[in-house]
Amino acid sequence: GKALDDFLREVAIPALNGHGIRPVGVFTGLLGDVNPAVYTLLRHTSLEAIVAVRAWLAADPEFQRAGAAFLDVPADSPAFVRTESSLLVAFDGVPDLETPPGAATNAPRIFELRRYESHSEPALQRKIEMFNTREIAIFRRTGLTPVFFGETLIGPRMPNLTYLLTFDDMAARERSWATFRADPEWKELWATPGLTDAEIVSNVTGVLLRPAPYSQI
Repeated sequence: GKALDDFLREVAIPALNGHGIRPVGVFTGLLGDVNPAVYTLLRHTSLEAIVAVRAWLAADPEFQRAGAAFLDVPADSPAFVRTESSLLVAFDGVPDLETPPGAATNAPRIFELRRYESHSEPALQRKIEMFNTREIAIFRRTGLTPVFFGETLIGPRMPNLTYLLTFDDMAARERSWATFRADPEWKELWATPGLTDAEIVSNVTGVLLRPAPYSQI
């Protein structure tokens, strides 16, 4: 809603940027089981930084004053229903957020957020190694452009990995996935004993997202 958009655009993102949290991504649902959620993506350099920024904001009187219309609301008029957070650690193969060039000018773009669940930690680690050693390179070569790949350290439906891809539009997404699925190297990798989905991936979910006009990703 407007209150959340105003808070994120005018208060939260400038404050986070001021404490070194940049870029900040804000997204809403385009397709899938997403509405009416708002997704935010924050990059931190360490676990300590996560704790520190919360303390900074809580102690910052200007942040509290500017955000009062969203933060300090009565019980009968909540600004949101609930929040849910996941803590991810970046893959070696994609060690940092990769911001789409179009983010700087708010060019048209869409995003695909996907989660791969595994039946055990060793199975998840095999899938992560598969991505790091070969699959991410195949993604890039076939037009599947990553924003991040992360292993979930804290969050729902563990063990799992989560990644975010970006495309110019739906047609570009369809072309890239079709190219990927037809790629000979991917077909060979996907069929490798010990690395097949049946052995290491128990569930896959995904949603398509659009960026907020003020998103930095």
